[in-house]
Amino acid sequence: MYVHGETLRSQKHSISALDILPHQTARMCNMTFEETGGDNSSDRMETVAIALEEVLSSALPQGCITAGVYEAAKSLNADPDNVVLCLLATDDEEDVALQIHFTLIQAFCCENDINILRVSNMRRLAEILGGVKPGGEPMDLHCVLVTNPQSSLWKDPALSKVTRFCRESRCLDQWVPVINLPDR
Repeated sequence: MYVHGETLRSQKHSISALDILPHQTARMCNMTFEETGGDNSSDRMETVAIALEEVLSSALPQGCITAGVYEAAKSLNADPDNVVLCLLATDDEEDVALQIHFTLIQAFCCENDINILRVSNMRRLAEILGGVKPGGEPMDLHCVLVTNPQSSLWKDPALSKVTRFCRESRCLDQWVPVINLPDR
């Protein structure tokens, strides 16, 4: 009987611990209807797209952009703690090999708490990032990483907006949200 009582106490204790988790998650994801995609979701998406453009524009001159699937994989392997954002293209969804790379990169980013966005409008992304390597060869923009500058931690309000959007999207079970960069 004493052993049985211990078993019941252990089960009761772990059940109460599991009961707490949904409440903690609810507090972390406590958002209004508008914040979760209500009436002004298109305004919100546009705000995030503009913030993303600002992040990319300010990261580029600082040397905080890594472009290319293989270059990104090398950078993620070498120093994942330095990566603050991973962008993956949505334009080439027929390429199975590329989608396999994306799946592996997404898994790695999720495992290492790196924010991920899928980006449509690769032409606009190329405009923002220059689109060509020094030799005139086009850049591979299927995967773009934004890293912290080596000098100090980057405190950018636009990056904070993008990070908050990614966090809120995860709370809605949208682990890899899609952003459309508007034409200018």
